[in-house]
Amino acid sequence: MVEISHHRVEVNGTALHYVAAGTSGSPILLVHGFPETWWAFRKLIPLLAAEHRVFAVDLRGFGDSGNGQGEYDSATSAEDLHRLIAALGVGPVHLSGQDIAGATVFRLAVEHPEDVRSFTAIEMGLPGFGLEALADVTRGGAWYIGVLAAEGVPELLFTGHERELLGDLLFPSMTAVRGAVGEDDVEEFARTYSRAGGWRGATGLYRSMLREGEEIRALAESPGVVVPVLAVDAGGGSFTSGTMKRAVSDDITAVSLEGVGHYVAMEAPEELAKAVLEFTGRVDAAR
Repeated sequence: MVEISHHRVEVNGTALHYVAAGTSGSPILLVHGFPETWWAFRKLIPLLAAEHRVFAVDLRGFGDSGNGQGEYDSATSAEDLHRLIAALGVGPVHLSGQDIAGATVFRLAVEHPEDVRSFTAIEMGLPGFGLEALADVTRGGAWYIGVLAAEGVPELLFTGHERELLGDLLFPSMTAVRGAVGEDDVEEFARTYSRAGGWRGATGLYRSMLREGEEIRALAESPGVVVPVLAVDAGGGSFTSGTMKRAVSDDITAVSLEGVGHYVAMEAPEELAKAVLEFTGRVDAAR
């Protein structure tokens, strides 16, 4: 049985909660999306910890990390991760991010290449490379992105309804593997989103997503990502790999998992672990 331990560290004006597992091997840092916390990786962590030291963080405003007044954009969250890696003394890490964490982890990989030995994008897009289209409901975009990006509206509509929003709407709408997100999972996610200020992390990242496309494109051009990249898509899609080929280069490793929905780490942890371990193994062997 792999032991997962809980920790808190003060960085960049906030307190980050993270979990750790594994005692040897190169470090992996897992960064969740929405509507998630570190808990999204709870089934993946033991599989990776057999060969790596694994850390999974709650971004500021999410989970059990600090969520007081302040900035919650991707630039601030990226700086949080930079300082977290320094505080842990584990860099460079195999950096993995998914969903709305895309701009955060991309910024970290570009702006602090000394922190990152490889970059894994899981069901992830980037502002400036088509992610904004997901907010356009007239073309099939997600309604909740507009809600989250509107000042004061998430707190007005979602407060007191976190369990219904997550368990009845969001997770079922993007999950392909029946039972992969269980009642215990929904309760854990709802627990943290329902705390006072529990929507600040999500609203901050979605608002910055809608305004930072030009900046992310500039970062992609120079200095760009200089480490090996793995792109993981679900359901036979290619949105993540297509984004990475445009934002990084054509020389990426691409994996598409069939029969899996958006929440890959919860729906197919074994398949995801296999892809990540093969990729990180090659990267470590080449160093």
